[in-house]
Amino acid sequence: MKRNRKKVMIAACIGIMGVGMLSFNRGDDRSFQIIKNLDIFNAAYRELDMFYVDTIDPKKVIRDGIEGMFMQTDPYTEYYPEDDNTIKEMTTGKFGGIGSYIRYYKARDRVVVSEPNEDSPAAKSGLRAGDLIMTVDGKEMRRGKDSPQEYLNKVSKSLRGEPGTVCMVRVERPTLDGKGEIKEFKITRQTIKTSPVPYYAMVTDSIGYINMATFAVENCSKEVKKALIELKRQGARALVFDVRGNTGGLLNEAVSTVNFFVPKNQEIVVTKGKLKQAMQTYRTESDPLDLDMPLAVLVNEETASASEIFSGALQDLDRAVIIGNRTFGKGLVQTVRPLPYNSSVKITTSKYYIPSGRCIQAIDYSKRNVDGSIARVPDSLTNVFHTAAGREVRDGGGIRPDIEVKGEQLPNILFYLINDFVIFDYATRYVQKHPAVSSLSDFKITEEDYADFKQFVKERKFTYDRQSDAVLKNLKEIAKFEGYLNDASEEFAALEKKLTHNLDRDLDHFEKDIRGAIAAEAVKRYFYLKGSIVEQLKDDPDLNKAIEVLKNKAAYAKLLSKGTALE
Repeated sequence: MKRNRKKVMIAACIGIMGVGMLSFNRGDDRSFQIIKNLDIFNAAYRELDMFYVDTIDPKKVIRDGIEGMFMQTDPYTEYYPEDDNTIKEMTTGKFGGIGSYIRYYKARDRVVVSEPNEDSPAAKSGLRAGDLIMTVDGKEMRRGKDSPQEYLNKVSKSLRGEPGTVCMVRVERPTLDGKGEIKEFKITRQTIKTSPVPYYAMVTDSIGYINMATFAVENCSKEVKKALIELKRQGARALVFDVRGNTGGLLNEAVSTVNFFVPKNQEIVVTKGKLKQAMQTYRTESDPLDLDMPLAVLVNEETASASEIFSGALQDLDRAVIIGNRTFGKGLVQTVRPLPYNSSVKITTSKYYIPSGRCIQAIDYSKRNVDGSIARVPDSLTNVFHTAAGREVRDGGGIRPDIEVKGEQLPNILFYLINDFVIFDYATRYVQKHPAVSSLSDFKITEEDYADFKQFVKERKFTYDRQSDAVLKNLKEIAKFEGYLNDASEEFAALEKKLTHNLDRDLDHFEKDIRGAIAAEAVKRYFYLKGSIVEQLKDDPDLNKAIEVLKNKAAYAKLLSKGTALE
Protein backbone atom coordinates (compact mmCIF):
# COMPACT_ATOMS: atom_id res chain seq x y z
CA MET A 1 0.00 0.00 0.00
CA LYS A 2 2.84 2.38 0.91
CA ARG A 3 4.57 1.67 -2.40
CA ASN A 4 1.33 2.41 -4.33
CA ARG A 5 0.84 5.76 -2.55
CA LYS A 6 4.40 6.71 -3.34
CA LYS A 7 3.90 5.73 -6.97
CA VAL A 8 0.77 7.84 -7.28
CA MET A 9 2.42 10.89 -5.74
CA ILE A 10 5.31 10.63 -8.17
CA ALA A 11 2.91 10.18 -11.03
CA ALA A 12 0.94 13.30 -10.22
CA CYS A 13 4.08 15.38 -10.41
CA ILE A 14 5.27 13.80 -13.62
CA GLY A 15 1.97 14.36 -15.40
CA ILE A 16 2.01 18.09 -14.83
CA MET A 17 5.72 18.36 -15.61
CA GLY A 18 5.02 16.82 -19.01
CA VAL A 19 2.71 19.69 -19.91
CA GLY A 20 5.23 22.30 -18.84
CA MET A 21 5.95 24.37 -15.76
CA LEU A 22 3.42 27.08 -15.04
CA SER A 23 3.42 30.10 -12.77
CA PHE A 24 0.96 29.82 -9.94
CA ASN A 25 -0.37 32.28 -7.43
CA ARG A 26 0.64 31.16 -3.93
CA GLY A 27 -2.71 32.42 -2.70
CA ASP A 28 -4.40 29.77 -4.77
CA ASP A 29 -4.12 26.74 -2.46
CA ARG A 30 -4.66 24.12 -5.15
CA SER A 31 -2.11 25.72 -7.47
CA PHE A 32 0.35 26.03 -4.61
CA GLN A 33 -0.09 22.34 -3.74
CA ILE A 34 0.65 21.40 -7.35
CA ILE A 35 3.87 23.39 -7.63
CA LYS A 36 4.91 22.31 -4.12
CA ASN A 37 4.61 18.65 -5.01
CA LEU A 38 6.39 19.22 -8.31
CA ASP A 39 9.33 20.56 -6.34
CA ILE A 40 9.18 17.58 -3.99
CA PHE A 41 9.14 15.20 -6.93
CA ASN A 42 12.11 16.86 -8.62
CA ALA A 43 14.11 16.63 -5.43
CA ALA A 44 13.07 13.03 -4.73
CA TYR A 45 13.92 11.85 -8.22
CA ARG A 46 17.29 13.66 -8.15
CA GLU A 47 18.21 11.98 -4.85
CA LEU A 48 17.09 8.59 -6.15
CA ASP A 49 19.10 8.91 -9.34
CA MET A 50 22.24 10.08 -7.55
CA PHE A 51 22.32 7.84 -4.49
CA TYR A 52 20.31 4.66 -5.15
CA VAL A 53 22.65 1.65 -5.10
CA ASP A 54 21.62 0.44 -8.58
CA THR A 55 21.08 2.37 -11.80
CA ILE A 56 17.41 3.10 -12.43
CA ASP A 57 15.77 3.36 -15.85
CA PRO A 58 14.27 6.87 -16.03
CA LYS A 59 12.00 5.94 -18.94
CA LYS A 60 10.46 3.03 -17.06
CA VAL A 61 10.20 4.86 -13.73
CA ILE A 62 8.49 7.86 -15.26
CA ARG A 63 6.11 5.75 -17.34
CA ASP A 64 5.16 3.71 -14.26
CA GLY A 65 4.58 6.96 -12.41
CA ILE A 66 2.30 8.38 -15.08
CA GLU A 67 0.33 5.16 -15.29
CA GLY A 68 0.03 5.15 -11.49
CA MET A 69 -1.43 8.66 -11.63
CA PHE A 70 -3.94 7.66 -14.29
CA MET A 71 -5.05 4.69 -12.20
CA GLN A 72 -6.76 7.24 -9.96
CA THR A 73 -9.10 8.25 -12.78
CA ASP A 74 -10.83 5.67 -15.01
CA PRO A 75 -9.71 2.80 -17.26
CA TYR A 76 -10.04 4.93 -20.40
CA THR A 77 -7.55 7.66 -19.47
CA GLU A 78 -4.21 6.35 -20.73
CA TYR A 79 -0.66 7.49 -21.53
CA TYR A 80 1.03 6.52 -24.81
CA PRO A 81 4.80 7.02 -25.29
CA GLU A 82 6.22 7.99 -28.66
CA ASP A 83 6.91 4.37 -29.72
CA ASP A 84 3.27 3.28 -29.09
CA ASN A 85 1.01 3.32 -32.17
CA THR A 86 -2.14 2.37 -30.27
CA ILE A 87 -3.78 5.79 -30.70
CA LYS A 88 -3.30 5.72 -34.46
CA GLU A 89 -4.72 2.20 -34.65
CA MET A 90 -7.72 3.09 -32.45
CA THR A 91 -8.69 6.14 -34.49
CA THR A 92 -8.07 4.70 -37.97
CA GLY A 93 -8.57 0.96 -37.50
CA LYS A 94 -5.36 0.46 -39.49
CA PHE A 95 -1.88 -0.83 -38.72
CA GLY A 96 1.04 -2.47 -40.52
CA GLY A 97 1.38 -6.18 -39.90
CA ILE A 98 0.66 -9.72 -41.09
CA GLY A 99 -3.05 -9.76 -40.21
CA SER A 100 -3.49 -12.47 -37.62
CA TYR A 101 -4.69 -12.80 -34.03
CA ILE A 102 -2.30 -14.48 -31.61
CA ARG A 103 -2.69 -15.90 -28.07
CA TYR A 104 -0.49 -17.17 -25.28
CA TYR A 105 -0.50 -20.99 -25.28
CA LYS A 106 0.24 -22.08 -21.70
CA ALA A 107 0.78 -25.81 -22.40
CA ARG A 108 3.85 -25.07 -24.53
CA ASP A 109 4.74 -21.67 -23.07
CA ARG A 110 4.59 -20.26 -26.59
CA VAL A 111 2.52 -17.85 -28.62
CA VAL A 112 0.11 -19.51 -31.03
CA VAL A 113 -1.59 -18.24 -34.16
CA SER A 114 -5.28 -18.23 -33.20
CA GLU A 115 -7.04 -16.70 -36.22
CA PRO A 116 -5.52 -15.35 -39.46
CA ASN A 117 -7.71 -12.71 -41.09
CA GLU A 118 -9.26 -13.55 -44.43
CA ASP A 119 -7.14 -12.34 -47.40
CA SER A 120 -4.43 -11.15 -45.00
CA PRO A 121 -0.68 -11.64 -45.65
CA ALA A 122 -0.70 -14.33 -42.94
CA ALA A 123 -3.51 -16.29 -44.59
CA LYS A 124 -2.10 -15.90 -48.10
CA SER A 125 1.32 -17.13 -46.97
CA GLY A 126 -0.17 -20.33 -45.53
CA LEU A 127 -0.02 -19.53 -41.81
CA ARG A 128 -2.75 -21.44 -39.94
CA ALA A 129 -4.51 -21.37 -36.60
CA GLY A 130 -2.65 -23.71 -34.26
CA ASP A 131 0.84 -22.81 -35.54
CA LEU A 132 3.26 -22.17 -32.65
CA ILE A 133 5.53 -19.18 -33.34
CA MET A 134 9.17 -20.20 -32.83
CA THR A 135 11.17 -17.37 -34.42
CA VAL A 136 10.54 -14.04 -36.17
CA ASP A 137 13.30 -12.83 -38.49
CA GLY A 138 15.61 -15.38 -36.95
CA LYS A 139 15.03 -14.15 -33.39
CA GLU A 140 13.86 -16.79 -30.92
CA MET A 141 10.42 -15.97 -29.50
CA ARG A 142 10.69 -17.37 -25.97
CA ARG A 143 8.99 -15.94 -22.91
CA GLY A 144 11.94 -15.89 -20.55
CA LYS A 145 11.21 -13.77 -17.47
CA ASP A 146 8.36 -11.87 -19.13
CA SER A 147 4.79 -12.25 -17.97
CA PRO A 148 2.48 -13.99 -20.48
CA GLN A 149 1.03 -10.61 -21.48
CA GLU A 150 4.45 -9.01 -21.88
CA TYR A 151 5.54 -12.02 -23.93
CA LEU A 152 2.47 -11.74 -26.13
CA ASN A 153 3.09 -8.01 -26.64
CA LYS A 154 6.72 -8.71 -27.58
CA VAL A 155 5.75 -11.23 -30.26
CA SER A 156 3.00 -8.92 -31.56
CA LYS A 157 5.47 -6.03 -31.86
CA SER A 158 7.94 -8.20 -33.78
CA LEU A 159 5.23 -9.21 -36.28
CA ARG A 160 4.12 -5.64 -36.91
CA GLY A 161 6.01 -3.16 -39.03
CA GLU A 162 5.85 -0.81 -41.98
CA PRO A 163 3.72 -2.02 -44.91
CA GLY A 164 5.91 -3.51 -47.64
CA THR A 165 8.56 -4.84 -45.27
CA VAL A 166 9.20 -8.59 -45.09
CA CYS A 167 9.35 -10.82 -42.04
CA MET A 168 10.34 -14.47 -41.80
CA VAL A 169 8.16 -16.46 -39.43
CA ARG A 170 9.20 -19.94 -38.34
CA VAL A 171 6.48 -22.06 -36.74
CA GLU A 172 5.84 -25.52 -35.40
CA ARG A 173 2.67 -26.95 -36.94
CA PRO A 174 0.83 -29.68 -35.00
CA THR A 175 0.49 -33.04 -36.74
CA LEU A 176 -1.77 -36.03 -36.12
CA ASP A 177 1.17 -38.11 -34.88
CA GLY A 178 1.93 -35.46 -32.25
CA LYS A 179 5.52 -34.87 -33.42
CA GLY A 180 4.91 -31.49 -35.05
CA GLU A 181 6.31 -30.07 -38.28
CA ILE A 182 8.62 -27.07 -38.64
CA LYS A 183 7.61 -24.61 -41.36
CA GLU A 184 8.92 -21.19 -42.35
CA PHE A 185 6.95 -18.43 -44.08
CA LYS A 186 8.08 -15.30 -45.88
CA ILE A 187 5.38 -12.73 -45.21
CA THR A 188 5.17 -9.23 -46.65
CA ARG A 189 3.49 -6.88 -44.20
CA GLN A 190 0.53 -4.84 -45.37
CA THR A 191 -1.76 -2.17 -43.97
CA ILE A 192 -4.27 -4.18 -41.96
CA LYS A 193 -7.72 -2.67 -41.70
CA THR A 194 -10.34 -3.90 -39.29
CA SER A 195 -13.58 -4.71 -41.08
CA PRO A 196 -16.47 -2.80 -39.45
CA VAL A 197 -19.05 -4.99 -41.23
CA PRO A 198 -17.63 -8.53 -41.36
CA TYR A 199 -20.93 -10.08 -42.46
CA TYR A 200 -24.33 -9.14 -43.85
CA ALA A 201 -27.04 -11.25 -45.49
CA MET A 202 -30.76 -11.86 -45.86
CA VAL A 203 -32.02 -13.98 -42.95
CA THR A 204 -35.54 -14.31 -44.38
CA ASP A 205 -36.97 -13.38 -47.76
CA SER A 206 -37.75 -9.87 -46.46
CA ILE A 207 -35.44 -9.26 -43.45
CA GLY A 208 -31.79 -8.30 -43.76
CA TYR A 209 -29.04 -8.73 -41.15
CA ILE A 210 -25.93 -6.55 -40.66
CA ASN A 211 -23.17 -7.45 -38.20
CA MET A 212 -21.48 -4.24 -37.02
CA ALA A 213 -18.27 -5.28 -35.28
CA THR A 214 -16.81 -1.86 -34.46
CA PHE A 215 -17.12 1.90 -34.90
CA ALA A 216 -13.35 2.32 -34.46
CA VAL A 217 -12.66 2.63 -38.18
CA GLU A 218 -12.58 5.80 -40.25
CA ASN A 219 -15.62 6.03 -42.51
CA CYS A 220 -17.08 2.79 -41.13
CA SER A 221 -20.57 4.26 -41.66
CA LYS A 222 -19.90 4.03 -45.40
CA GLU A 223 -19.46 0.26 -45.03
CA VAL A 224 -22.79 0.07 -43.22
CA LYS A 225 -24.41 2.15 -45.97
CA LYS A 226 -23.01 -0.17 -48.63
CA ALA A 227 -24.43 -3.23 -46.85
CA LEU A 228 -27.79 -1.49 -46.31
CA ILE A 229 -28.17 -0.55 -49.97
CA GLU A 230 -27.24 -4.06 -51.12
CA LEU A 231 -29.73 -5.71 -48.75
CA LYS A 232 -32.50 -3.37 -49.90
CA ARG A 233 -31.63 -4.33 -53.45
CA GLN A 234 -32.04 -7.98 -52.45
CA GLY A 235 -35.52 -7.29 -51.12
CA ALA A 236 -35.02 -6.34 -47.47
CA ARG A 237 -38.07 -4.54 -46.06
CA ALA A 238 -36.82 -4.74 -42.44
CA LEU A 239 -33.36 -4.85 -40.88
CA VAL A 240 -31.58 -6.40 -37.91
CA PHE A 241 -28.43 -4.65 -36.70
CA ASP A 242 -26.14 -6.74 -34.52
CA VAL A 243 -23.88 -4.68 -32.22
CA ARG A 244 -23.33 -7.44 -29.65
CA GLY A 245 -19.66 -7.38 -28.69
CA ASN A 246 -19.19 -3.98 -30.38
CA THR A 247 -17.14 -2.04 -27.83
CA GLY A 248 -17.47 1.30 -29.62
CA GLY A 249 -15.12 3.63 -31.43
CA LEU A 250 -15.64 6.99 -33.11
CA LEU A 251 -18.59 9.05 -31.92
CA ASN A 252 -19.13 10.79 -35.27
CA GLU A 253 -19.36 7.42 -37.04
CA ALA A 254 -22.13 6.33 -34.68
CA VAL A 255 -23.99 9.59 -35.41
CA SER A 256 -23.54 9.11 -39.17
CA THR A 257 -24.94 5.58 -38.96
CA VAL A 258 -28.01 6.74 -36.98
CA ASN A 259 -28.44 9.41 -39.67
CA PHE A 260 -29.41 6.71 -42.22
CA PHE A 261 -32.73 6.28 -40.41
CA VAL A 262 -33.64 9.66 -38.86
CA PRO A 263 -34.21 13.12 -40.37
CA LYS A 264 -31.53 15.67 -41.07
CA ASN A 265 -30.64 18.10 -38.25
CA GLN A 266 -31.83 15.68 -35.55
CA GLU A 267 -29.91 16.01 -32.27
CA ILE A 268 -28.23 12.67 -31.48
CA VAL A 269 -25.60 13.35 -28.82
CA VAL A 270 -24.65 16.19 -26.49
CA THR A 271 -21.29 16.05 -24.71
CA LYS A 272 -20.75 17.93 -21.43
CA GLY A 273 -17.44 18.38 -19.61
CA LYS A 274 -15.41 20.70 -17.38
CA LEU A 275 -14.20 22.92 -20.21
CA LYS A 276 -16.25 24.80 -22.78
CA GLN A 277 -14.58 23.04 -25.72
CA ALA A 278 -15.74 19.69 -24.32
CA MET A 279 -19.39 20.73 -24.68
CA GLN A 280 -20.66 19.93 -28.15
CA THR A 281 -23.89 18.99 -29.85
CA TYR A 282 -23.86 16.38 -32.63
CA ARG A 283 -26.68 16.45 -35.15
CA THR A 284 -27.44 14.47 -38.27
CA GLU A 285 -26.08 16.28 -41.31
CA SER A 286 -27.53 14.40 -44.28
CA ASP A 287 -30.86 13.31 -45.64
CA PRO A 288 -31.79 9.81 -44.39
CA LEU A 289 -31.83 6.67 -46.51
CA ASP A 290 -35.02 5.24 -45.00
CA LEU A 291 -37.36 6.72 -42.39
CA ASP A 292 -39.92 3.92 -42.35
CA MET A 293 -38.13 0.58 -42.54
CA PRO A 294 -38.69 -1.43 -39.30
CA LEU A 295 -35.44 -1.90 -37.37
CA ALA A 296 -34.25 -4.18 -34.59
CA VAL A 297 -30.91 -3.82 -32.79
CA LEU A 298 -29.29 -6.75 -30.96
CA VAL A 299 -27.26 -5.77 -27.87
CA ASN A 300 -25.51 -7.46 -24.96
CA GLU A 301 -23.30 -6.64 -21.98
CA GLU A 302 -20.31 -6.07 -24.31
CA THR A 303 -22.13 -3.41 -26.35
CA ALA A 304 -20.40 -0.21 -25.26
CA SER A 305 -19.66 3.46 -25.96
CA ALA A 306 -20.33 4.43 -29.61
CA SER A 307 -22.47 1.32 -30.14
CA GLU A 308 -24.56 2.43 -27.13
CA ILE A 309 -24.97 5.83 -28.77
CA PHE A 310 -26.21 4.05 -31.89
CA SER A 311 -28.66 1.75 -30.10
CA GLY A 312 -29.65 4.30 -27.44
CA ALA A 313 -30.37 7.08 -29.93
CA LEU A 314 -32.55 4.77 -32.04
CA GLN A 315 -34.39 3.75 -28.86
CA ASP A 316 -34.85 7.34 -27.65
CA LEU A 317 -36.20 8.36 -31.05
CA ASP A 318 -38.51 5.31 -31.15
CA ARG A 319 -36.85 4.27 -34.41
CA ALA A 320 -35.85 0.71 -33.49
CA VAL A 321 -36.72 -2.10 -31.11
CA ILE A 322 -33.75 -3.01 -28.90
CA ILE A 323 -33.40 -6.75 -28.16
CA GLY A 324 -31.01 -8.74 -25.98
CA ASN A 325 -29.38 -7.87 -22.66
CA ARG A 326 -28.50 -4.63 -20.90
CA THR A 327 -25.45 -2.95 -22.42
CA PHE A 328 -22.15 -2.12 -20.72
CA GLY A 329 -22.91 1.46 -19.70
CA LYS A 330 -20.00 3.61 -20.95
CA GLY A 331 -21.19 7.17 -21.32
CA LEU A 332 -17.73 8.77 -21.34
CA VAL A 333 -15.93 10.57 -24.16
CA GLN A 334 -12.14 10.56 -24.58
CA THR A 335 -9.97 13.17 -26.28
CA VAL A 336 -6.40 12.64 -27.45
CA ARG A 337 -4.01 15.36 -26.26
CA PRO A 338 -0.40 15.72 -27.47
CA LEU A 339 2.51 15.64 -25.03
CA PRO A 340 6.20 16.49 -25.60
CA TYR A 341 8.47 14.15 -27.59
CA ASN A 342 5.66 12.71 -29.75
CA SER A 343 3.92 11.10 -26.79
CA SER A 344 0.22 11.57 -26.12
CA VAL A 345 -2.52 11.05 -23.60
CA LYS A 346 -6.11 9.92 -24.01
CA ILE A 347 -8.21 11.72 -21.40
CA THR A 348 -11.85 11.40 -20.48
CA THR A 349 -13.05 14.96 -21.07
CA SER A 350 -16.84 14.68 -21.04
CA LYS A 351 -19.94 12.57 -20.67
CA TYR A 352 -22.39 12.07 -23.49
CA TYR A 353 -26.16 12.44 -23.37
CA ILE A 354 -28.44 10.82 -25.95
CA PRO A 355 -31.72 12.35 -27.32
CA SER A 356 -33.90 11.69 -24.25
CA GLY A 357 -31.37 13.65 -22.17
CA ARG A 358 -30.06 10.64 -20.27
CA CYS A 359 -26.46 9.60 -19.68
CA ILE A 360 -26.05 5.84 -19.64
CA GLN A 361 -22.74 5.81 -17.71
CA ALA A 362 -23.03 2.95 -15.22
CA ILE A 363 -19.98 3.60 -13.01
CA ASP A 364 -19.04 6.78 -11.14
CA TYR A 365 -15.23 6.68 -11.12
CA SER A 366 -15.04 9.82 -8.97
CA LYS A 367 -16.54 7.96 -6.02
CA ARG A 368 -15.18 4.82 -4.42
CA ASN A 369 -16.34 2.42 -1.75
CA VAL A 370 -14.60 2.24 1.62
CA ASP A 371 -12.45 -0.66 0.37
CA GLY A 372 -11.36 1.32 -2.70
CA SER A 373 -13.58 -0.56 -5.14
CA ILE A 374 -15.80 1.15 -7.69
CA ALA A 375 -19.49 0.28 -7.76
CA ARG A 376 -22.11 0.46 -10.49
CA VAL A 377 -25.03 2.82 -10.11
CA PRO A 378 -27.83 0.87 -8.39
CA ASP A 379 -31.13 0.71 -10.25
CA SER A 380 -32.83 2.46 -7.32
CA LEU A 381 -30.76 5.60 -7.98
CA THR A 382 -31.43 5.83 -11.71
CA ASN A 383 -33.76 8.46 -13.15
CA VAL A 384 -36.65 8.23 -15.57
CA PHE A 385 -36.50 9.91 -18.97
CA HIS A 386 -38.81 9.68 -21.95
CA THR A 387 -38.43 8.77 -25.59
CA ALA A 388 -39.86 10.92 -28.38
CA ALA A 389 -43.13 8.97 -28.15
CA GLY A 390 -43.25 9.22 -24.36
CA ARG A 391 -41.94 5.78 -23.41
CA GLU A 392 -40.06 5.55 -20.11
CA VAL A 393 -36.33 4.89 -20.24
CA ARG A 394 -33.69 5.16 -17.52
CA ASP A 395 -30.18 6.53 -17.16
CA GLY A 396 -27.17 5.22 -15.23
CA GLY A 397 -27.12 1.61 -16.32
CA GLY A 398 -26.47 1.20 -20.01
CA ILE A 399 -29.20 0.67 -22.58
CA ARG A 400 -31.98 -1.56 -21.29
CA PRO A 401 -33.51 -3.53 -24.16
CA ASP A 402 -37.17 -3.22 -25.07
CA ILE A 403 -37.22 -7.01 -25.13
CA GLU A 404 -34.85 -8.84 -22.83
CA VAL A 405 -33.83 -12.29 -24.03
CA LYS A 406 -32.31 -14.39 -21.29
CA GLY A 407 -29.95 -16.91 -22.82
CA GLU A 408 -29.10 -20.23 -21.22
CA GLN A 409 -26.17 -20.13 -18.83
CA LEU A 410 -23.16 -21.87 -20.32
CA PRO A 411 -22.00 -24.94 -18.40
CA ASN A 412 -18.89 -24.79 -16.25
CA ILE A 413 -17.18 -27.57 -18.25
CA LEU A 414 -17.40 -25.50 -21.44
CA PHE A 415 -15.45 -22.66 -19.84
CA TYR A 416 -12.58 -25.02 -19.04
CA LEU A 417 -12.69 -26.71 -22.45
CA ILE A 418 -12.24 -23.30 -24.06
CA ASN A 419 -9.82 -21.81 -21.53
CA ASP A 420 -7.54 -24.86 -21.57
CA PHE A 421 -7.38 -24.85 -25.40
CA VAL A 422 -9.07 -28.26 -25.62
CA ILE A 423 -11.65 -27.11 -28.18
CA PHE A 424 -9.02 -25.03 -29.98
CA ASP A 425 -6.66 -28.01 -30.28
CA TYR A 426 -9.46 -30.31 -31.40
CA ALA A 427 -10.39 -27.83 -34.14
CA THR A 428 -6.76 -27.99 -35.31
CA ARG A 429 -6.99 -31.78 -35.37
CA TYR A 430 -10.35 -31.62 -37.17
CA VAL A 431 -8.82 -29.58 -39.99
CA GLN A 432 -5.95 -32.06 -40.30
CA LYS A 433 -8.50 -34.85 -40.76
CA HIS A 434 -10.76 -32.73 -43.02
CA PRO A 435 -8.53 -30.55 -45.25
CA ALA A 436 -11.55 -29.16 -47.06
CA VAL A 437 -15.31 -28.83 -46.56
CA SER A 438 -17.95 -28.44 -49.23
CA SER A 439 -19.64 -25.21 -48.15
CA LEU A 440 -20.37 -22.96 -45.21
CA SER A 441 -24.09 -23.74 -45.24
CA ASP A 442 -23.44 -27.51 -45.09
CA PHE A 443 -20.80 -27.38 -42.34
CA LYS A 444 -21.62 -29.22 -39.11
CA ILE A 445 -20.06 -31.30 -36.37
CA THR A 446 -21.54 -34.78 -36.75
CA GLU A 447 -22.27 -37.39 -34.09
CA GLU A 448 -19.14 -39.22 -35.28
CA ASP A 449 -17.09 -36.03 -34.88
CA TYR A 450 -18.39 -35.50 -31.35
CA ALA A 451 -17.53 -39.10 -30.41
CA ASP A 452 -14.03 -38.39 -31.71
CA PHE A 453 -13.92 -35.22 -29.60
CA LYS A 454 -14.88 -37.10 -26.43
CA GLN A 455 -12.05 -39.56 -27.06
CA PHE A 456 -9.70 -36.60 -27.64
CA VAL A 457 -10.71 -35.09 -24.29
CA LYS A 458 -9.96 -38.35 -22.48
CA GLU A 459 -6.59 -38.67 -24.19
CA ARG A 460 -5.74 -35.17 -22.92
CA LYS A 461 -6.52 -36.34 -19.36
CA PHE A 462 -8.74 -33.29 -19.09
CA THR A 463 -9.84 -32.24 -15.62
CA TYR A 464 -11.81 -29.26 -14.41
CA ASP A 465 -13.13 -27.71 -11.22
CA ARG A 466 -16.76 -28.25 -10.37
CA GLN A 467 -18.34 -25.35 -8.54
CA SER A 468 -20.81 -27.70 -6.89
CA ASP A 469 -17.92 -29.59 -5.27
CA ALA A 470 -16.47 -26.37 -3.88
CA VAL A 471 -19.84 -25.19 -2.55
CA LEU A 472 -20.57 -28.57 -0.95
CA LYS A 473 -17.17 -28.63 0.72
CA ASN A 474 -17.76 -25.16 2.11
CA LEU A 475 -21.23 -26.15 3.34
CA LYS A 476 -19.81 -29.18 5.16
CA GLU A 477 -17.25 -27.00 6.90
CA ILE A 478 -19.98 -24.59 8.03
CA ALA A 479 -22.18 -27.49 9.21
CA LYS A 480 -19.26 -28.90 11.17
CA PHE A 481 -18.55 -25.53 12.76
CA GLU A 482 -22.20 -25.13 13.76
CA GLY A 483 -22.46 -28.71 15.03
CA TYR A 484 -24.88 -30.08 12.42
CA LEU A 485 -22.54 -32.33 10.43
CA ASN A 486 -23.13 -35.55 12.39
CA ASP A 487 -26.91 -35.25 12.19
CA ALA A 488 -26.77 -34.57 8.46
CA SER A 489 -24.03 -37.04 7.54
CA GLU A 490 -26.35 -39.33 5.54
CA GLU A 491 -27.76 -36.42 3.56
CA PHE A 492 -24.27 -35.12 2.79
CA ALA A 493 -23.15 -38.59 1.67
CA ALA A 494 -26.15 -38.90 -0.67
CA LEU A 495 -25.51 -35.46 -2.11
CA GLU A 496 -21.81 -36.18 -2.64
CA LYS A 497 -22.76 -39.34 -4.53
CA LYS A 498 -25.08 -37.41 -6.83
CA LEU A 499 -22.47 -34.71 -7.43
CA THR A 500 -19.60 -37.10 -8.09
CA HIS A 501 -17.38 -35.92 -10.92
CA ASN A 502 -18.37 -37.78 -14.09
CA LEU A 503 -16.72 -36.55 -17.29
CA ASP A 504 -18.70 -38.84 -19.60
CA ARG A 505 -21.97 -37.68 -18.08
CA ASP A 506 -21.07 -33.99 -18.43
CA LEU A 507 -19.87 -34.37 -22.02
CA ASP A 508 -23.19 -36.04 -22.90
CA HIS A 509 -25.39 -33.77 -20.79
CA PHE A 510 -23.93 -30.56 -22.25
CA GLU A 511 -23.38 -31.92 -25.76
CA LYS A 512 -25.42 -29.21 -27.49
CA ASP A 513 -23.41 -26.33 -26.03
CA ILE A 514 -20.07 -28.07 -26.50
CA ARG A 515 -20.81 -29.08 -30.10
CA GLY A 516 -21.78 -25.50 -30.86
CA ALA A 517 -18.46 -24.21 -29.48
CA ILE A 518 -16.51 -26.81 -31.48
CA ALA A 519 -18.35 -25.84 -34.67
CA ALA A 520 -17.76 -22.10 -34.11
CA GLU A 521 -14.02 -22.69 -33.64
CA ALA A 522 -13.58 -25.21 -36.45
CA VAL A 523 -15.55 -23.31 -39.10
CA LYS A 524 -13.18 -20.33 -38.73
CA ARG A 525 -10.38 -22.49 -40.05
CA TYR A 526 -12.16 -22.68 -43.44
CA PHE A 527 -14.31 -19.54 -43.66
CA TYR A 528 -12.61 -17.19 -41.19
CA LEU A 529 -14.65 -14.67 -39.14
CA LYS A 530 -17.64 -14.79 -41.48
CA GLY A 531 -17.92 -18.53 -40.90
CA SER A 532 -17.91 -18.10 -37.14
CA ILE A 533 -20.65 -15.46 -37.29
CA VAL A 534 -22.86 -17.63 -39.50
CA GLU A 535 -22.38 -20.62 -37.22
CA GLN A 536 -23.28 -18.65 -34.09
CA LEU A 537 -26.41 -17.24 -35.74
CA LYS A 538 -27.85 -20.74 -36.07
CA ASP A 539 -30.72 -20.97 -33.59
CA ASP A 540 -29.72 -17.61 -32.09
CA PRO A 541 -32.48 -16.62 -29.58
CA ASP A 542 -31.87 -12.85 -30.01
CA LEU A 543 -32.03 -13.06 -33.80
CA ASN A 544 -35.07 -15.33 -33.68
CA LYS A 545 -36.88 -12.85 -31.43
CA ALA A 546 -35.95 -9.96 -33.74
CA ILE A 547 -37.34 -11.82 -36.77
CA GLU A 548 -40.52 -12.61 -34.84
CA VAL A 549 -41.06 -8.95 -33.90
CA LEU A 550 -40.24 -7.56 -37.34
CA LYS A 551 -42.68 -9.97 -38.98
CA ASN A 552 -45.48 -8.78 -36.67
CA LYS A 553 -46.22 -5.18 -37.63
CA ALA A 554 -48.77 -4.72 -34.83
CA ALA A 555 -46.39 -5.98 -32.14
CA TYR A 556 -43.57 -3.82 -33.51
CA ALA A 557 -45.75 -0.69 -33.47
CA LYS A 558 -46.99 -1.42 -29.96
CA LEU A 559 -43.45 -1.77 -28.60
CA LEU A 560 -42.61 1.72 -29.86
CA SER A 561 -45.87 3.38 -28.80
CA LYS A 562 -46.50 5.82 -25.95
CA GLY A 563 -47.20 4.23 -22.61
CA THR A 564 -44.89 1.26 -23.16
CA ALA A 565 -42.35 1.13 -20.33
CA LEU A 566 -39.20 -0.92 -20.09
CA GLU A 567 -39.24 -3.48 -17.31
